[in-house]
Amino acid sequence: MTFTVWAPLLLPFLAAPLARRLAEALAPRTASWVLAGTAAALGGATAVSLALLTLAGLLRLPPVAALGHLSPHWLPDGSPWTAGAAALGLLAVTGLALRAAHRQYADLRRARATAARAAAAGQLTVLEDERAEAFALPGLPWQPGRIVVTTGMLRALDGPERAALLAHERAHLTARHHVFLALAEYTAVLHPALRGLRTPLGYHLERWADENAARATGDRALTARAVGRAALAAARAPRPHRPGLAPAAHTGPVPRRVAALLAPPPSPRRAAPARTAAALALAACLALAGSTALHATTELHRTVEAAQGEAHR
Repeated sequence: MTFTVWAPLLLPFLAAPLARRLAEALAPRTASWVLAGTAAALGGATAVSLALLTLAGLLRLPPVAALGHLSPHWLPDGSPWTAGAAALGLLAVTGLALRAAHRQYADLRRARATAARAAAAGQLTVLEDERAEAFALPGLPWQPGRIVVTTGMLRALDGPERAALLAHERAHLTARHHVFLALAEYTAVLHPALRGLRTPLGYHLERWADENAARATGDRALTARAVGRAALAAARAPRPHRPGLAPAAHTGPVPRRVAALLAPPPSPRRAAPARTAAALALAACLALAGSTALHATTELHRTVEAAQGEAHR
């Protein structure tokens, strides 16, 4: 089990840079799915490896072996220090994930309470605030999401720009981009290499919403102008306490997004060889991470069964 249990812990250092490089050659929607899928697959494999290392160490403890009726001679060899480090790592990532979940829940609850007291029309909630802000507030299973915008932001834009901004935020809600952001947040605590996927994922989610807004308005230049003016207005008087899971049109590398909206789309033929190579390499890494985690799990299960059978003889 030695190689198979360690491989999922090492592969993210290679797969995460490959995913970032591949995402740059893809359309925003596809890039977002690639980054989120990579984070989910590698994060899951990492969690499995940590759990297996911890379990293998626990099974060698005499009280645990006796409780499970296991023969110690059939149990997998392993350093108690390795098992201890894996257990501490598992406890640490669990604690960090719970803390992130609590923070996100508190932020969303506060934002929903604020929105509930404001004027609303359909999916739109308008806050009386001179500071410029607009974001897509995620909903709940029993409560739909909302587009929250301040009067300051509405005054900073003209009519067509407001339409483009609202189309951008509506795209975030429709595609449930907050789920992508939450996934990136939780997998980042599982493995240090996965932290590097959060920023590019946020960028491609904004680009995804930009493209949807451009299609809805039929004017890419208008969408670019709305994004730029919204960012300038928000920068002049930032409004605190926007939830981390509430994506907003004025966040991220705005100049790069505006340039992408104004530039012609890249030639797919020119990017095809590099894109294909990166995609194949990334697919191989993800397949290897998943297969080794599964193999290590199966191997430990068989070893435990053998140890139990030997103990009953």
